[in-house]
Amino acid sequence: MAQTYYQSGFRANWKCFIACFLVAMSPFQYGIDFGLIAGLQAMPGFLKVYGHVDPASPIGYNIAHDRQQLISSLMTLGAFVTSFAAGPISKYMGRKLAMWISCIICIVANVIMMTTTSIEALYVARLVIGFGNGGFMTFSQLYLQECSPARYRGFALSVFLWFVSLGSTVGAIIDNFTKDLPGKDSYIVPLGLIYVIPGILVVGLYFIPESPRWLMLHGRNDEAQKSLKWLREKDDLVAAEFADIQESLNSETEVAKNTAFADMWRDPVERRRSLLAICTLQTQAASGSMFIIAYGTYFFEMAHVGDAFENSCILHAVALAAIMLNAALITRWGRRRRFLIGGLSICAACQLIVAVVYDIEPNSTKTGKIVVAFTIIYMFGYNGMVTTYAWISGGELPSQRMRSYTFGIATALGFLGAWLTQFTAPYFINPDSLNWGPKYGYIWFPSCIVSILFVYFYLPEVKDRTLEEIDEMFEARLPARAFPAYKCMRRTDEDLKEKESATEVVWHDKNATVETAVTVG
Repeated sequence: MAQTYYQSGFRANWKCFIACFLVAMSPFQYGIDFGLIAGLQAMPGFLKVYGHVDPASPIGYNIAHDRQQLISSLMTLGAFVTSFAAGPISKYMGRKLAMWISCIICIVANVIMMTTTSIEALYVARLVIGFGNGGFMTFSQLYLQECSPARYRGFALSVFLWFVSLGSTVGAIIDNFTKDLPGKDSYIVPLGLIYVIPGILVVGLYFIPESPRWLMLHGRNDEAQKSLKWLREKDDLVAAEFADIQESLNSETEVAKNTAFADMWRDPVERRRSLLAICTLQTQAASGSMFIIAYGTYFFEMAHVGDAFENSCILHAVALAAIMLNAALITRWGRRRRFLIGGLSICAACQLIVAVVYDIEPNSTKTGKIVVAFTIIYMFGYNGMVTTYAWISGGELPSQRMRSYTFGIATALGFLGAWLTQFTAPYFINPDSLNWGPKYGYIWFPSCIVSILFVYFYLPEVKDRTLEEIDEMFEARLPARAFPAYKCMRRTDEDLKEKESATEVVWHDKNATVETAVTVG
């Protein structure tokens, strides 16, 4: 069989891999923010400036829960705002420009964080840096989804999430080595790392092309063809992919002439795709991950669980290893049942075990070891199975015409769920408030179970499908169980011959006006 653009390998896409790797570096900022800020809240040098003396605390200092929740959650709230506005932003600027502006925003916000001693100024800086991180997390993923070949799209997004985990791991390790520095140096030195990736991206983005799909959506076909040729190299593959993208966009344009927020809900197909993307990304917040990620070091410190900073380093290192293992497996196995459901099951079990054990025998050495062990297992399940496949599925499911809107809203609501967890967690775990500590896991166990049921019954499998094929399957109004067997019509001549010899099965959709013929091999 002749090679097609969706089967093309590394040689035909080597420049695309370079571009995607550069873009995938951007979420390092989001990860390092979590890694650094989680440690700062258990660091005496930081607490001397923004906290208060507390003789009952293991480190002699504590921080008011209202300050704690704002310092952690305002960044996520800022990311929510940027992601929510991704659709309108995409009308006026492409993926590259949006990421470049995000670099500048992060640099400005970090200057404020490093120079101020005012809690109000720190709040402003945390919100502003959230605007930048939201731009990185949203527009970099849009670029990866739209530019990477179908067979490598999962791998590209795994690299994206690997950089998130790498950032949080680096942040935790640097915090561990600087926590004993005198005065403000203990947190000023780690914050300096925030400049590294924006500095690289500001220069690197100049040398890679804009997303061809975004260019075509805005009627800039000549630029789109040049962009696609830069990414793919081989002219015959470029022509085939360009034609498929154009056909898909034309069919969507016939359905709706304008792109608007309301289109996500008016059309039944768009509504289904929007709800699936939103609910899939919400599984991250529903797993209770922000409880562990945002407050891990503080949680370990206040729960009297060994060396809090060392435990946090171990936690992030395991999460990083899980992402690396996932990247090696993602192109071979399916995404829905085997990984997302498995990961959520691990998260549910770990949250329940930690809560029960701590409830029975709090503050003992044995309990501390169990808490650390199952928190590490939790992070392996979350990073290796939940977050990877939630981001991949949430990004693949929106239509091309509405991708900026749907993915932006889905990401924004994912950030909103994360913000809600970050904002409320201090009430539960802070000794000055409810002082639940690890018992907070009781809340997240049923939330994980609900997520498992959603994935099992409603989330379709779209592994190795091009974005155009995914459009076709949703337009056919297939039930989730029919997606893996569906034979798409947008294929090569060789595939068409195979289709002629295949058996046709008709799915009767009671909500559709016509029967949809689904060809299965």
